[in-house]
Amino acid sequence: MLNKTYLSQRKIGTEDIILKTGTMAKQAGGSVTIQCGDALLLATATAAKHPRPDASFFPLTVEYAEKMYAAGKIPGGFFKREARPRTQATLAARLIDRPIRPCFPEYYFNEVQVIVTVLSYDQNYSPEFLGITAASAALTLSDIPFSGPVAAAFVALVDGQYVFNPTNDQLSKSQLDIVVAGTRDAILMVEAGASEASEAQVIDAIKFAHEYIKELIVLQENLASQTRKEKRPVPVALRDILIESEIKLIIGDQIADNMKSGNKQDIDQFLTKLEEDVVSKLVTTEPDNKGLVKTLYSEIKKDQIRNAIIKSKIRPDGRATDEIRPIEIEIGLLPSTHGSALFTRGETQSLGVVTLGTGDDEQIEDGLKRMPNSSYFFHYNFPPYSVGEVGMFNRTSRRELGHGALAQRALQSVLPARDKFPYTIRIVSEIFESNGSSSMASVCSGTLSLMDCGVPIKAPVSGIAMGLLLDGDDYTILSDIQGLEDHYGDMDFKVAGTSAGITALQLDIKVGGLSYEILTKALDQAKTGRLHILDQMTNVINKPRQELSKNAPQILTMNVDPEKIGTIIGPGGKMIRKIEEMSQATISISDDHPGEVVIAAQNADYLEIARKMIHDLVRNLEIGDEFEGKVVRITPFGAFVELLPGKDGLLHISKMSKNRVNKVEDILNVGDIINVKVGEIDQQKRVNLTLVTQFE
Repeated sequence: MLNKTYLSQRKIGTEDIILKTGTMAKQAGGSVTIQCGDALLLATATAAKHPRPDASFFPLTVEYAEKMYAAGKIPGGFFKREARPRTQATLAARLIDRPIRPCFPEYYFNEVQVIVTVLSYDQNYSPEFLGITAASAALTLSDIPFSGPVAAAFVALVDGQYVFNPTNDQLSKSQLDIVVAGTRDAILMVEAGASEASEAQVIDAIKFAHEYIKELIVLQENLASQTRKEKRPVPVALRDILIESEIKLIIGDQIADNMKSGNKQDIDQFLTKLEEDVVSKLVTTEPDNKGLVKTLYSEIKKDQIRNAIIKSKIRPDGRATDEIRPIEIEIGLLPSTHGSALFTRGETQSLGVVTLGTGDDEQIEDGLKRMPNSSYFFHYNFPPYSVGEVGMFNRTSRRELGHGALAQRALQSVLPARDKFPYTIRIVSEIFESNGSSSMASVCSGTLSLMDCGVPIKAPVSGIAMGLLLDGDDYTILSDIQGLEDHYGDMDFKVAGTSAGITALQLDIKVGGLSYEILTKALDQAKTGRLHILDQMTNVINKPRQELSKNAPQILTMNVDPEKIGTIIGPGGKMIRKIEEMSQATISISDDHPGEVVIAAQNADYLEIARKMIHDLVRNLEIGDEFEGKVVRITPFGAFVELLPGKDGLLHISKMSKNRVNKVEDILNVGDIINVKVGEIDQQKRVNLTLVTQFE
């Protein structure tokens, strides 16, 4: 039987975007391909037949699979097949997960798996945002309950103009690049990196993106109108009015009364004890109603915590809605590192550590996109003890990758240009305590550690996490949210930037969407909080130290004639090894920047030895240049003198004395040091020497 293909095509921006179903992966719950230019992605959505037993959260998994054949490549390394996803693929999976997750029914506990596979890659564009639209289309066409469609637009600000689906060349010139996801009526997610963009520019970019989101939703609706499976019934919450009333009677006003201590452990212990009290009084074995009691308790607890914040403006630690927790800062606390800072805000604590390296320390990028090696990367670690728990250690989670990427983006635009600061920069954030917004604490500790190290950043960057609680038309925006507010809130909004503007932004909505009024107010309140945190930071250190850390390597970049790189390396690497041995420095030859040679050494003396040796290797000899040379070879007609490493000249026997010399050995021996001058350079670049000092 022939496949029946359904198609929806629309020119959006400068390219045709094509959604197609019925050709590939027909046994999946829903499958769609999306094509834009030469990029082609397959999205599938499949759900388990039955709910996961005792599930208390929605078990959604999203995968983003990059196939190297999509870019005409064979995987690097020993094993020539795709293995674990690279960091960028994991981040793309998180990007897809975030806007679709709020669109499932509250009590739907069937496992759902969405897989987006890159089958063909276009080197001119970034395809990740297309995966959101494709995933939404696959879910919309499937039998899985889903309140979409949703779509995403990728926008850049280039020369003052907003551009949809920018090319990589346009991105290199962009002041702001932003992925916005949403429904026809509201925004669900924002992910942005910027070079000190204003709040107004961010709002305008989101509005610009939303128009393209609407077009991509129409594209999905056109496809869904042709073929769509009947949706599974939406599960209904189990209710028991009698048990609910009894739980409320037991709880009374205890939650509101105990929401002012501000101590995470005290509040956790109180809520745990309260739950145990409810369970002990209401759970029966005939019939077994433990699951129902615990579920109803969780819902009532959530409602009361939210109500205390929205109606009474009572936060778990007694703060005002726009108040920032106390901040403590210590810099330079690790004596052997290149730069360090401990940033503590409330019960969230991040240790930022900077390490400077050479070109040999750059991160090799092996992906679909042709990219140079990375000379800057940010690693975020979240050990279980930071929240008082026991768990897996030394296994990097998706969350850790995502938080590290956000912090990395926040600092990217303030780092010095590579030609001005030829170091590889690694920042590590170790989270020692966590009660809300550890990624933004990492931005702060990272900035402080950079300045402690002496890295000449453009400006310091601070970060803040904002929260939101919605109750109909009533809403409360919270500055510097902590864990409980994040867990029970409707928005997680992280903003990082300098005093001049925003450098990174991440927004996730847990409800149906966000109005521009709330978004604008949240950005304005975030700016006030961000600048307050920045003031606290600059009171400790307001600019980078004038000198690099004494522990950091000394680095010098030399630009030489690319044709002379071979001379520096020497046959089989012999010369470069000799330079490193004699100078105790490390020499790096750049593949991405022809003619660039980077010297790294532990002190200035070693650096100068290597610099001089390389300079001598690549310098052009001129007539009249004088050298103290070493005799390296004797012939019947003269002596060859090493002037520079790898460069010899001939002192003819007739130039050795005013008197006739019968035999070279009568005057010179191998190993003698003599003063000579370049007398002639012939057309074959052969060097003829004369003596500066006559031998007796």
